[in-house]
Amino acid sequence: MAITQIMLFLFLLFALSRVIVRFRSAEISFPGLILWSSIFGMASIAVMFPSLTSSFANAIGIGRGVDAALYLSVVLLFYLVFRLYVYMQDVRREISELVTQIAIRDHEKEHEKSAKH
Repeated sequence: MAITQIMLFLFLLFALSRVIVRFRSAEISFPGLILWSSIFGMASIAVMFPSLTSSFANAIGIGRGVDAALYLSVVLLFYLVFRLYVYMQDVRREISELVTQIAIRDHEKEHEKSAKH
């Protein structure tokens, strides 16, 4: 086993431990736990058994296992960036709506105060 495999495997175990800690502290949901555990688990298997990625690559018509892993990683990253973008747009919209509601409420309070005097 190469030193690179050992280092990558240890890092992936560390990352998996962080996922579990975040789940226990309710910072991520159960579906998040499943998603990230699956990602880090599959990466750990690929690191420890690189011949599996070659078999997978050959099955889907890609020459080398590392190429298949990179293609899959890029697609996954694009998807996660897209999900993050959509989430950020939703947060931006919600903040805008909240600021508008607060401004209207404050304006109505000021109008009520000035009408009483």
